[in-house]
Amino acid sequence: MSKIATARRSRTITTEEVLLILCHSVTEVLGNTGNDQVNYSPMVQKINKTCLRPDIGCFVLFDGGFSGLVIINFTADSAMEIYRKYLLSMGMPENELAQFHTADEVSNVMGEIMNQIVGDFTNKVRHQLKTSITQSQPKMMAMNKQVQISVNTTLDQPQSRRVTFNTEDNNIFYLELSMDKTEFIKLHDFDETALENPDDIFDNNTNTPKTRRDDSAGGIKPNTEHDDLMSDLGI
Repeated sequence: MSKIATARRSRTITTEEVLLILCHSVTEVLGNTGNDQVNYSPMVQKINKTCLRPDIGCFVLFDGGFSGLVIINFTADSAMEIYRKYLLSMGMPENELAQFHTADEVSNVMGEIMNQIVGDFTNKVRHQLKTSITQSQPKMMAMNKQVQISVNTTLDQPQSRRVTFNTEDNNIFYLELSMDKTEFIKLHDFDETALENPDDIFDNNTNTPKTRRDDSAGGIKPNTEHDDLMSDLGI
């Protein structure tokens, strides 16, 4: 009887379920930034490699209980829609918004959102899988060609997946996840600790448009990290 009870309690969580946790973080965080009609495809693609793709790509490395890489590739239209709705929801006048996806402010805002998404994801992993992962600082860049990105560590049988997202205005962006081939097996029931409110994560990681502006110059601060990264990649 005890063996049967143990079997009933046991549950295996695979790469696809970890990906689902990440998808939930994307929709929840974007919902908190004025983009509450973002949906993802019920179909997931198995891919052989992860890439930054035009028009705007962002990546974050994570390590700890398991290692991996998260990439989000936005089209110009999807990036501008998310950027505009985010700042408009914060009360930014429309005439002060950037007009092109190549503007530094668009990359800064999208990188800020990416940081919130991965922060929410690591929080959910800690809560649901009882393990801890840490994230690197997101790197966001506008580009006109594809750049292959690999994790700078040895992965145990790496698996890569891609999911398609649609915005309210039917613009598309893509989420890519590459991580260890890992299975989490629930051995027994346990009490779940309280999960932090996503709104708190959002508030703690959000900089207002005013703080992103250089008061002395009256414009956006130069994106030196972007330039350094592009140089390292040979672009």
